[in-house]
Parts: sequence; structure tokens; C-alpha cells
Amino acid sequence: MNIRANILLRVYLAFGLIVLFAFAVLLRLGDVQFIQGHKWKAMADSLSTKEFDIEAARGNIYSVDGSLLATSVPEYELRMDMLAGGIQKDEVFNGKVDSLAMKLSQFFGDKSAKDYSRFLRKARQDSSRYVLIKRKVTYQDLKIIRKFPLFNIGKYTGGLMAIQQNKRILPFKDLAQRTIGYLNENVKNPVGLEGAYGNYINGESGKQIMQRISGGVWIPVNNEAEVAPKDGADIISTIDINMQDLAQNALKEGLIRSKAHHGAVIVMEVATGEVRAVANYTRVEEGVYKENFNYAIAGNQDPGSTFKLASYMALLEDKMVDTNTLIGTENYRLPGGHTIKDSHGSIGTVTVKRAFEQSSNSAVAQLINKHYGNNPIKFTNHLYDWHLNEKMKLQISGEAQPVVKNPKTNKSWNKNMTLPQMAYGYEMQLTPLKLLSFYNAVANNGKYLAPIFVKEIRRLGNPIEQFKARVINEKICSDETLSKIKSMLEGVVLNGSGKQIVYNPLYQIAGKTGTAQVADDNLGYKAKKQYQASFVGYFPAEKPKYSMIVVINDPIGEYYGALVSGPVFRKIADRIYAGDVTMYNSVKQNMVGNTTAPEAKAGQSKATKQVYNAFGIKALYAAKSAYFNSADTSNGIAYEENTPTKGVMPNIKGMGLKDAMYLVGNAGLKARVKGSGKVINQSILPGSRIGKGLMVEIELN
Repeated sequence: MNIRANILLRVYLAFGLIVLFAFAVLLRLGDVQFIQGHKWKAMADSLSTKEFDIEAARGNIYSVDGSLLATSVPEYELRMDMLAGGIQKDEVFNGKVDSLAMKLSQFFGDKSAKDYSRFLRKARQDSSRYVLIKRKVTYQDLKIIRKFPLFNIGKYTGGLMAIQQNKRILPFKDLAQRTIGYLNENVKNPVGLEGAYGNYINGESGKQIMQRISGGVWIPVNNEAEVAPKDGADIISTIDINMQDLAQNALKEGLIRSKAHHGAVIVMEVATGEVRAVANYTRVEEGVYKENFNYAIAGNQDPGSTFKLASYMALLEDKMVDTNTLIGTENYRLPGGHTIKDSHGSIGTVTVKRAFEQSSNSAVAQLINKHYGNNPIKFTNHLYDWHLNEKMKLQISGEAQPVVKNPKTNKSWNKNMTLPQMAYGYEMQLTPLKLLSFYNAVANNGKYLAPIFVKEIRRLGNPIEQFKARVINEKICSDETLSKIKSMLEGVVLNGSGKQIVYNPLYQIAGKTGTAQVADDNLGYKAKKQYQASFVGYFPAEKPKYSMIVVINDPIGEYYGALVSGPVFRKIADRIYAGDVTMYNSVKQNMVGNTTAPEAKAGQSKATKQVYNAFGIKALYAAKSAYFNSADTSNGIAYEENTPTKGVMPNIKGMGLKDAMYLVGNAGLKARVKGSGKVINQSILPGSRIGKGLMVEIELN
């Protein structure tokens, strides 16, 4: 064999071996892919596990009266394992799949029974382990679905898998929606209580091991979580749901009536600083308003005449003037040429108190410029001592930074104009809540409190943290100044700019009207005349319980505070006063008739005592009996004991249906009821012997 033939033989042999090896590799790949594929896939799946977080149920948010403002409800994603233990046999699956398809079709109504059957059979053919049936299924619906064919074989062996997800709902929908807020990972600053107290509300996530199956889908390895999630704590807010409803409705009506762009209302309890209601609305289209922005705590603007309270407080505190000091209200010309005048014209020379009541811009500008013009820092120091230039460090985020100018630090300070214009609420920016808090300090005998929105945090019903309002300033001014300021605020409603709209003869309101021209964003004051109408005050004036501010921006037509915001303030205050018996005076004097106590339905003694005690009325009925009856006599209403005896028909005449049914039920009787009101007749006479199961007819009128 020559050399050439020898080389070719070796090449052919090497090539043949390579081809043979490649063929062997292909055979092996085919065996792994097609013959042993299921085995290796199962092994791969068994090795592809990962630990996932399980979301905890978020805590609830409650109003101060116990109403549920926000809660989490379970919502389920339904999936089906076509190879579950209880349905692995074809005869089991095929025997009931059509029945299941029909039930699903009837229940959800999104597909025909034939479509559902085809869908389920195809998934079975593909050996699917995680087939999506339906999303967003409620717990009540899930209980029904578990009883469907196949699914009812067993909680897990029937193939049904319910993956729980938590959905946040607001039972009162848009009531206090902005204050309740939300938590959004895409938003830098958290909103409302949901965001501010997220660390408490969110709870602690659980852990569950998941297994990846074909198609990249992850399914739980075990039916129960390896680490159970810990539900979040509950928040007890200061919001009163009835006041909130009242504030929102009254504000919306006021905005629609004045065709304004936006507005805000805040109601606060004087002694505690607890915010009872916050309403914010913005016009989104003609006659339609939504809560898109929290103007109450973030809406910084010139307060206008409502700020005159601070100006006069400084003057009185420094003994510059007294309430009977005379001041002219004619146009006041500043050294730089600008003229300050009153929108309603001059009222001549009047007392300081009268100038305040009539909201004279000219008068307060003259007084501040005269007494502080040579030393403006003395005036602004008062404002800084009252912390009007500082945030109040609220429990929720979004509070705007107040702007109160200072001749030492503000380059924009104009020596001719800034001070006199500050006197009546310009050259500064304050939020409605900031201004209300200052007025609340006057109502609270000088104690300046930072408002609070959350009273308590509870876990499993037990308090874990409680909050009280932070004291910003123990005493904003002397008692003498405070007394004079209170008298001036009452005078606004009795004799001044608020008399025609806000005055109520049944109780006294103290407050101040405010009208301010506000800038149109970056276009300034001259681009378009826009006004802010406001009224801020407290009630009842002699013993203040609530303070409130109403601010309405850019009304069409009338724009004065008394005419635009005053009616909203009056409506809310009237309703709150009417619903709070603790604010009434001399209740006994308003009672009529010859009795010392009003007639009440017969029934529980304890409930009636509570009502009488609230009115300061001494009850006439016996104290030992749990129930009582009443009888009209010539000497008034007499009350007698009513102690039910076992086996004896109780006396239910004069009772309301609730008490009557309670006694009848305890006696083992059945009842047939006619009419409404209080019981006037019972078919079984009081004192008769009775047995369980007897029927008694009850007539009410």
C-alpha cells in the first residue's frame, strides 16, 4: 500500500468515526427528548423551587365613632390542576367535566357550557397543572364554586386552587377619601393615612415555597404557607363619619352654587385638636367635582382678611391700641403711591372693634404701619413667636411650608408696601389648616395645638400606641388680649360682615370673613382676577367645642367671604349643633307640659337613664328594675318597675318593638306583629301563665 492510499484510509476511518459519534449523539438526544422527556422534565421541575412573599392582610382604618373607613377583603384567582389526585382517572374526569362546564357557564355567564367543556378537556389533554379559570372571585362566590362537580371531591384533590389576594375597599366610597389616602410604590411621597402609617397597616409578609412547572408557571409546593403572614394593625382616626358626610355635601353644594374652581372645609375639635372632617373638591367639568388635591393641608395661598386676627392680636398685646381706639377707614395712601381701600367703601371714623367687625383693610393697614413701620421686625417677631412660619409636623404628609416674610431674611421685602399689606393677609402664604389652628388656639383659651388625624393604633383590638395633639404654644397671648379678641370675633357675626349670613339666634358663632385676590399660577394677579372667599371661626362662642374653616377659590359672580363661604359654614355648624346635645344650653327651659321629665317609651331603664342624664333630668322610675312601664297621671309621668317572671307573660305595653321582642323571645314565645310605633295591645294579658312556643299577637301604633 502506498503512502497516499494509507493516508486516505486513515482519513476515511477518522471521518467515519466522527459521523458514527455524531449519529450516536443524535440518538441519545432523541432518547432524552422524546422517550425520557417526562422523567427529566419532572426532575427539572422538582429542582426549580423558589421562596415567594405572601402579602399580609392590611389593617383597617376606623373613624372615631367606630365606622369602617378602609378595609381589606380577600379576592381569589381560581385555577385548576388537571392532574390532581382525585381526578387522575379519566372516567372520573370525563364523567363530570360537562356538569362542571355547565355550572361555570351559569355562574359566570362569560362562556357557553360547550366552550367551557372544550376548554377544560383541552387543558386535560395538555396535562396542564395550573389552568386559569377566573380572576377576582369573592369569598362568598368561592364557597359556592367549591360545591361544583369535580371541585367538590376534596379541597385539594378535586383540582381547584384558590390563590388569595387582598383587595382594599372603602365602605363609604368617597367619604374622607383623600384623608384615608393610598399607598402606591410608584409615588414618592405616601398619601393620607394609608401612606403615613403603612408600616403599621401593612403587617408582615409570609413565605411560601413555589415550584416552577412547564410554561414558566409557579405553583405552591404545599397547600399551606411555610411562614404565615401577620395581618396589619388597625388605625383609629379622628374623623367623624357623619361630620365628614355633612362637610363634603355642604362644600360641594357651595362650589356648585358659586361655580367655583375648588374649595376645602376642615372641622376640628377645639380642646383636643382632633380633626373631625376634611373635605377637598376640585372642578373637573361643569357641575362635577372630585377630590383630586388636598387643599386643606397643601393649598398655600394669601389668607386675606382672616389674617387680621393676628394683626389685631399683636396690636392689643403690645398695648398699641384698645378695642375702643378710634381709627379712620378712608383710603390709605402708602408712601410709594399705592392706595389701600375698602371694597365696600369707607365707614368713617370708627373704633378698632368696629373696624375689625366690618373688615376694614384701610384701618388695619394704617394701624400696623403706624405702630410697626419703623420697626417691622417687632411685628413679624410676633408671627414667628406664634410659629406661623413653621410646619405643624402633621401625622400625614403633604403639608405645605408656610411663607411669612421677615425684613431681615426676605430679599423681596418692600419697605413701603410689605408690612401694611401683611396686615390684611397678603405678602404671605398659609394653608387653611394652618390658619384654622391659629383660630382654634383662640377658642382653646390660648393653647395652640398641632392638629391630629389619628388617635390610636390597635392590634387584635388592643391599643399599642396612642396619640395626643402636640402643643405648639401654651399661651399665644395674655388673657386680657384673648378676651378682647374673642369679643371682636363674636362681634363679626353679631354686628359685622357675617351678620346677615352666619348669625343664628339659637347659638353664638365667633369668626371672621375673608376675601383675598389670589395669583393665577405664574401669571400673577393681573392676568385674571381670581378671589378666595373664606370664613373661619368656632362655636358655640361662649363654650367652644368645634372650630371650622371654609375656603372657596375662584367663585363666579359674588366673591366675598360672607356671601360665598359663610352659608357653607352656617349649614355645617347648624347641623353639628343640632346633633350634639352637649352643646345645648338650658334644655329644661325648653321643655313644655306639666311634667319634670318627657314621656319615654316603656323599656330598658338603663337606656332611658342615659338620655335623661344627658339632659340633666332626674328620673322618676325605680332604679332597681331593668325594665319599666309608664302611666300618665294628673301629676305627670309616673314610672313603675317591670320585672319579667319566668312562665308569666310580661307587660310589653308602651314599649318599642325591639324591647318587646326581646322580652317575648326570652319568654319562649313566638310573635306576630302588626303596625309600627309602640305596643298598644298584646293578645296574652300581662301576668298570664304561658308555655314555650305559644303565639302572641302584638299590635303597635
